[in-house]
Amino acid sequence: MQQAVTVARFLLGALLVAAGALKIGHGPALAGAIAGFRLLPANVIPALAVVLPPFEILVGLYLVAGLLTRIAGGVAAGMFVLYAASIASAVVRHIPANCGCFGPGEAATADWPHVGFDLVLAAIGFFIAWRAPGALALDRKWKST
Repeated sequence: MQQAVTVARFLLGALLVAAGALKIGHGPALAGAIAGFRLLPANVIPALAVVLPPFEILVGLYLVAGLLTRIAGGVAAGMFVLYAASIASAVVRHIPANCGCFGPGEAATADWPHVGFDLVLAAIGFFIAWRAPGALALDRKWKST
């Protein structure tokens, strides 16, 4: 079971690091993608577009390192639940929003497969939080000292 947690940590962490890194430096494009969902007030979107990429990278790095693993897994799960809910909202309202998941080069629109994929990623995050920390985790090193 610990090996499954470790693999899940590395994969979900790497995905978050990659997604965040591809968005860094593209604040206006990310803000446009976020605004396209028509869920948040306009004055919140620019700040979210600046904060979200480094936050995704940070959570991803915590998962890869196995540091505060239960918290990082729970935060990742919460993020993916919010992403799934946002995408589902756009689909239900027939809004052709661009998900913006992997930066400005992504042309994927909000659809039910995206919702399902985000829910699978959320389930992986919950699994990590439940069974943490897995092998090769800094949490194990600090727990034993």
